[in-house]
Amino acid sequence: MNLPNKLTIIRVLFIPFFMFFIMNDGIRYAPIIALAIYVVASLTDTLDGYIARKYKLITDFGKFMDPLADKLLVTASLICFVELGFINSWIAMVIIARELIITGFRTLAASKGITLAANNWGKLKTIFQMITIILVLLLNAGLPYDLWIATTVLWTITVILTLLSGTIYILENKSVLK
Repeated sequence: MNLPNKLTIIRVLFIPFFMFFIMNDGIRYAPIIALAIYVVASLTDTLDGYIARKYKLITDFGKFMDPLADKLLVTASLICFVELGFINSWIAMVIIARELIITGFRTLAASKGITLAANNWGKLKTIFQMITIILVLLLNAGLPYDLWIATTVLWTITVILTLLSGTIYILENKSVLK
């Protein structure tokens, strides 16, 4: 297993720790620890992609597992945010539904021997999701600013990119459905 794939696995392993700290604000510094874990996990996404491309370490495992790790991290965050009352459940549902649909689509492609990598729209969507989640975590950790307008705008952009990227991804790879 190469370094980018190990970083992807590490990102997945961070998820239960992130969830533990975000849901336990009774623990001193828990919101800050949750924020730090999420930021480090997000950085592994950037780092593993950079290393994989630079050193030509792209594998089928990485093409499948890297976006899945992103989906798991984002989904865990959204579920926690709904439970904590940080976002409305419909936002989480739209994002999670898109992720499940694309994962199912990739599974169908894999059953036909086709590996589908993420496209640039999906990468942009992931960046916006991560930035928005980090902003929410910063606010939860005590950022002393009222940024509800910024978070509302970012959630709106994120939902639009989520729907757009999913639609484009399926249209670009519709041959899988035949």
